[in-house]
Amino acid sequence: MGSSASKPATPHVWKGTGPPGISQDMIDQLQSSPETDITRAQTLELHVQARVTEELRRLQAEQFAKLKGLEQALEDETKATAPDSTTTSTSVSKEIAGLRARLEDRQREVNRPLPESVEAARSAVVRCLRENDRRPLDCYREVAAFKSEVRKLEAKWVEQVVS
Repeated sequence: MGSSASKPATPHVWKGTGPPGISQDMIDQLQSSPETDITRAQTLELHVQARVTEELRRLQAEQFAKLKGLEQALEDETKATAPDSTTTSTSVSKEIAGLRARLEDRQREVNRPLPESVEAARSAVVRCLRENDRRPLDCYREVAAFKSEVRKLEAKWVEQVVS
């Protein structure tokens, strides 16, 4: 079941009494041809695959040329819009390294004491939480004041780093 072909393979036999437009020489040539339907189909498939491959290569070459043209146009436009700009990747990386060094210097000073306003707001939050240990949500005013003081301190720090 399935191990043998469903139809026996028999060669085409052309009879001499064919359609009126086919000569006996043509019939003989077809009968003597070693080419079968399968080989013709395989040859046709190979031909189609070759044409598809050729067309894909042509399209890829076109797309590559378009991409190169667009990249060149973009590069030309960039040069035209910023001719006096000397920002390069090396200068940007040097600037980043400088900023990192400044940040590291600032981070070494982390153990500074907090300003009095931040410390007072912090102690108010701690005191309120200790007094209202069963109801911490009652300390929302103190928490808001502490957040406000911390925001001011952060803004001041950012201003120092940026300047």
